[in-house]
Amino acid sequence: MPEAAALARRVVEALERQLLGQRAAIETLVAVYAAGGHALIEGVPGIGKTLLARALARLLGLPFARVQFTPDLMPADLLGANVFDPGSRSFHLVEGPVFTTVLMADEVNRTPPKTQAALLEAMQERQASIDGVRHELDPGFFVVATQNPFEFEGTYPLPEAQLDRFLLRIQMGLPEPQSERALFRAAVEDRLVRPEHVAAIEPVMSADEARALRSASRGVHVAPELLEYLARLVEAVRALPQFELNVSPRGALALLEAARAAALLAERDFVLPDDFKRFVSACWGHRLVLTAEAELEGKTSASALEDVVRRLEVPHGSFTARR
Repeated sequence: MPEAAALARRVVEALERQLLGQRAAIETLVAVYAAGGHALIEGVPGIGKTLLARALARLLGLPFARVQFTPDLMPADLLGANVFDPGSRSFHLVEGPVFTTVLMADEVNRTPPKTQAALLEAMQERQASIDGVRHELDPGFFVVATQNPFEFEGTYPLPEAQLDRFLLRIQMGLPEPQSERALFRAAVEDRLVRPEHVAAIEPVMSADEARALRSASRGVHVAPELLEYLARLVEAVRALPQFELNVSPRGALALLEAARAAALLAERDFVLPDDFKRFVSACWGHRLVLTAEAELEGKTSASALEDVVRRLEVPHGSFTARR
């Protein structure tokens, strides 16, 4: 466990040197990776979403592919296709970009439902179905998807089933004024990391270490009192009348894994109540669907979740690992 925590911190610190002013987004992305999930990044253009995904793959020393999702992108463009070879008079598979370890699905909401369904299978099953044949993907397959939360023209809203496969939604905002000034100074001094510089970034761990980190949070201890706290948190949210679609068992398990990853980032081998609080909105906000009445009243998922967390009694005691 100490080794995994040290690896996670090493990645976070290295990413901070590549992307100034985005520590919260960086830590959340590393937490998603360590928990074995997939990440959805929301943010306006120009804040470093692509740079963050590329830099993470380079630092982990893992194969990376980026797909620009467009309205005319077909499943075969993502998965690949069987191509006839006249020389051997047989078909052979030309693998698409999904056959990688870290896949960046850029502007994922711009592609039609059929292609989104192909991505959904890859995310959930770690496999790609091509001409009726299933092909296994890398066991550590990791998707970093992005979307612009303000531009909706020419987009296809992600279905709830696909949103549910993203462990956390990372809302990437503008950097703090101090960090933005540091960004300006780095640009003037020619120290700014640009997309074309990512290929020169040296990995901070071996591929084997990166694969071990992918499931590292599973070794974090969760006390029985905190499992009960999670259950009461789920029940409190489900009792709210403003949600048409509520927290599923998969969503509850997602928060459990996110909390374990938060503990890992804090270099602890046990979970605290604050670990659940830290990621509850990022984990459940995109899974919940407000009723039409709640939307008209201006209510949001985030505010409802914050209210539940604030009101729910937190367990006290020692949560350290039993030995």
